[in-house]
Amino acid sequence: MKLMVKNIAYIGDSESVKGFSAVGIDAVICNEPENAAAVLKNISDKERYAVIYITEELFEAAKKEVAKLSLMTVPAVIPIPGARGNTGIGSKRLSQFVEQAVGSDILFK
Repeated sequence: MKLMVKNIAYIGDSESVKGFSAVGIDAVICNEPENAAAVLKNISDKERYAVIYITEELFEAAKKEVAKLSLMTVPAVIPIPGARGNTGIGSKRLSQFVEQAVGSDILFK
């Protein structure tokens, strides 16, 4: 039986991805939000990643592709703040998941 190892990727602008390679995360540079959906589709199609972190700005720009991927078990697409700051998208998404699982937002209320 062949064991397939899944990796972690981080999609972000060149400033945001600095340092992630040092901890074993594959850094994927996407400086233009209009390219975010194509970049996300490209790396998710390879079935190499179990988790894909993406800057909140790019996450917002790639909403349709994120929606398609959310129907699958892997990869998990997780928005995190980039070098340009926190927009709150990641916190809001986490709150929605908790509310769906527990029936109430126990984290932020």
